Amino acid sequence: MGRIRKIALEEHFMAPGFEEYSQVFMKNIDAQSSQALARKLGDFDDIRLREMDEAGIDMVILSQSAPAVQAEPDTAKAIDGARRNNDFLASQVARHPTRYAGFAHLAMQDPEAAAAELTRSVKTLGFKGALVNGHTLGRYLDDRIYDPFWATLQDLDVPLYLHPINAFQDPYAINGHPVLAGATWGWGVETGTHALRLLFGGVFDRFPGVKVILGHMGEGLPFLRWRFDSRFAVYPLGVKLERAPSAYFGSNILITTAGVCSAPSLVGAIGEMGAEGVLFSVDYPYESSTIAADFIEQAPLDEATRELVCFRNAERIFKL
Repeated sequence: MGRIRKIALEEHFMAPGFEEYSQVFMKNIDAQSSQALARKLGDFDDIRLREMDEAGIDMVILSQSAPAVQAEPDTAKAIDGARRNNDFLASQVARHPTRYAGFAHLAMQDPEAAAAELTRSVKTLGFKGALVNGHTLGRYLDDRIYDPFWATLQDLDVPLYLHPINAFQDPYAINGHPVLAGATWGWGVETGTHALRLLFGGVFDRFPGVKVILGHMGEGLPFLRWRFDSRFAVYPLGVKLERAPSAYFGSNILITTAGVCSAPSLVGAIGEMGAEGVLFSVDYPYESSTIAADFIEQAPLDEATRELVCFRNAERIFKL
């Protein structure tokens, strides 16, 4: 029996000249693994396609590895870098148009420039949305300065993938335990908190058509939907929302399986989000395509649900 068809969304590459930005976390990876990652991040014709074929992944939506120009203090340099990055990705997608699609890389230092580059990337380059690496130099996306950007995203009817980044300042509780600061724990806390800022900051009420995608089984947020409602009812602290907090999950907030290959977690997430709110992904090359494919194919799902998660949701949301 062959592999079930799959589309994956949190799949990374490295544009030439952008390696320096990733040293903030790559320096913590052992040398052998770092060299293997570098080869895969820069490959578009050999290793990546072979591993996609082996895993039954028909298409991936590619994104520049974090944090890239979002860590650039020079705004003009960041804007130019984002444009060059997107042009490079478009040239790679054009060489394998049935296998690759693209997420725009954006200089969020300048919301108007980011909106303009998003528009160009979608309308001219054919990209399927944007991937943003969390905060930009400490500024979060619930800031009203980003409202024109959210309006553009809504008008274009494309999603934003909210990807992890290092905290602007590490929480005091992590001091002395650097193993907790990155992908093990800290990134999930940082990204999940950012998503909740969008929710409780009213972004989805102001822009109800916006869709934000969270990786890593939703950074754990789906499992706390009930508590968000319960405690918000007691501690609203002046915040007014048009719906219960839990209602934004599965509609404005969608999730992927990227980096969490756990069947009990998947079943629970589908129970919370609904089958149309969960999408397959790998987090390549930081995670294994084979392990992710085996996991989703063996998970205790009925075949209609498995197809939704593996490819039908992505086809609908990204108009593939």
